[in-house]
Amino acid sequence: MDGNPVVEMLGRPLRLALVGGGPGSFIGAMHRAAARIDGRYTIVAGVVSSDANRSRKAAINMGIDPERAYSGTSEMLEAEAGREDGAEVVAIMTPNDSHHEYALAALDRGFDVICDKPMTNTMEEARDIVQRVAATGLVFCLTHNYTGYPMVRQARALVEDGRLGEIRLLQVEYVQGGKADENDPEPASDVPWRYDPVRGGPSLVMGDIGTHAHNLIRFITGLEVVQVAAEIGHIAPGRLIDDYGAAMLRFDNGARGTFWVTQAAAGVENCLRVRVSGTRGSVEWHQENPTRLIFTPLEGPSQTFTPNGPGTLPPARRASRIVAGHPEGFHEAFANIYSDAAEAIAARRTGNTTDPLALQFPNEQDGALGVAFVEAAVASSRADGAWTDVPTDATGGI
Repeated sequence: MDGNPVVEMLGRPLRLALVGGGPGSFIGAMHRAAARIDGRYTIVAGVVSSDANRSRKAAINMGIDPERAYSGTSEMLEAEAGREDGAEVVAIMTPNDSHHEYALAALDRGFDVICDKPMTNTMEEARDIVQRVAATGLVFCLTHNYTGYPMVRQARALVEDGRLGEIRLLQVEYVQGGKADENDPEPASDVPWRYDPVRGGPSLVMGDIGTHAHNLIRFITGLEVVQVAAEIGHIAPGRLIDDYGAAMLRFDNGARGTFWVTQAAAGVENCLRVRVSGTRGSVEWHQENPTRLIFTPLEGPSQTFTPNGPGTLPPARRASRIVAGHPEGFHEAFANIYSDAAEAIAARRTGNTTDPLALQFPNEQDGALGVAFVEAAVASSRADGAWTDVPTDATGGI
């Protein structure tokens, strides 16, 4: 990723305010690192905990000016909107049930928004955000960070270039083992809100990792899931939360797919895999070995693509920071989402045209379609796996 178009357009980095992601938050640290890697943001303000005193102390420890280490989100948004040097972008990394409230509050005060996934817990809230983004014209970025990997973007570019032909088959799995201990039906956690369906959403496994798997196949292929036949529930006896989900998928071009997610596979770490097969060839990518994309054409030898290696296409080249043969990983992929959003935000604020390659980050439309998929899969499971329609209109028809 060359240069800094944000600084070229604005003369400085964007000013970023944080909501959530304080002490003990893995994802908060990822957001902050992603914002800083390419020098496109300066973190200037924050409310990083629901406890006012803890929030102020933690924000100051992150290097935020004590004057801008706020006690509450409304206070911060009001104060920053009134400052000549106030924040321009708000990053939200709070429990799922608060994304809607904070996103709307930020949009209404003129802030562009970067939000952790899932966007919301309900379709009603998702529609609100989609409609508010359309009304304000602001940028909304959803951090489905796996779309930031160079080789995921290479896979998408190969599909767009027709190298796979017409897509026929898709397989995606996201398998973890963090909830595999059956002697611990409700695993101890420093984020207990995840185990509350009101706060964490209707299905823990679908909100946590199912939305990532769904988004990844959409991102690579450009196809939409139109029907799902699912089973979602728990594997560990006595557990109340969902730790498993599997489904057959039908896509809008007639392709078929399979989907499997679980957090109860003993010994597995973070196994996100995707395989896409078309009439001319297949691609396969594995997140635990993210610098390799395997392309197997119908005719001819298989090829292994690597970041900045031979045959790297422009979307993948843009997302690669170092020379071929050197590994890049999770932090850098997350940073690509932040950096692309920064370029779109800076272009909007200065009246410039955004590089089309910077517009691949997931947005409010993707967020709404992810929520729609979860709702349809849960409904299908409750109907004993009956084929259930998945809405594909995120603008109001959902």
